[in-house]
Amino acid sequence: MVIRVTNRRKKVKLCREDKIYYAISTTLITLFFLTVLYPIIYVISASFSSGRALMSGKVFLWPVDVGFEGYKAVFKHKDILTGYANTIFYTVVGTFINVSMTLLGAYPLSRKDLPGRGWITFFFTFTMFISGGTIPNYLLVKNLGMMNTRWAILIPGAISMYNMLIVRNFMQSNIPGELQEAAQIDGCNDSYYFFKIILPLSKATIAVITLYYAVSRWNSYFTALIYLNDRNLIPLQLILREILVNNEVSFDMLVDPVLQEKQETLREQLKYALIIVSSLPIMCVYPFIQKYFVKGVMVGSIKG
Repeated sequence: MVIRVTNRRKKVKLCREDKIYYAISTTLITLFFLTVLYPIIYVISASFSSGRALMSGKVFLWPVDVGFEGYKAVFKHKDILTGYANTIFYTVVGTFINVSMTLLGAYPLSRKDLPGRGWITFFFTFTMFISGGTIPNYLLVKNLGMMNTRWAILIPGAISMYNMLIVRNFMQSNIPGELQEAAQIDGCNDSYYFFKIILPLSKATIAVITLYYAVSRWNSYFTALIYLNDRNLIPLQLILREILVNNEVSFDMLVDPVLQEKQETLREQLKYALIIVSSLPIMCVYPFIQKYFVKGVMVGSIKG
């Protein structure tokens, strides 16, 4: 005798109020999604459209008169590859420094047996609201001999107190103290406990703050604008800014309407091509870390 077992999911009947709620929620979420998605599609389409189509407002959803003049103008610049290399270096090395400093600061503050933990946290938090300002920071970097070096980009801002508080709250709320006691009974010292137990359990939060720091490093340009003069050290953002500024219409071009129109159309293409060139690499990283957001950030920011 063969007995067939079938698992049939019973359909749950929704009441009228639930149906209305789900319909409204789905509609609002869909509208919000389209509101966020459309500007991205428009920028991509505009970057591949002709300058005249952009100026006449013909671009709405798909590219019009497909061309690559904007991208050609961007990558024709002699310093674009150097800027990419510098930005990748600052992002990778700077993010490693940021994450390392954040973890080394968050772990001791999450330990309830740390003497003076409350005062130390207060002094750290105090820096979030009051800082020295641009001029004292400039004088400090100059006196330390870091002007016009890579260290001027990497060392200032090596840690974010906001991110450190998120990581501290995550460790304090989600890693029980009994785990440390059990590890100490087995002969585990603090260093081994930190690297072999704390870090693996904090992968979600580490992934999120890594993305935060990487995006900040990738988009940073003001620090380089202040501290760097060597063109071999400047990041991509400054070079893209320079390309856009150099293609502004000057008063000398007003006497030549044809040249003025050509320059204006190229300027319109450059705006969107620069957005894609500067944003695409860091946007490609986001999907791999997105799954950690709810687990890593929300738990660490709400609890504790």
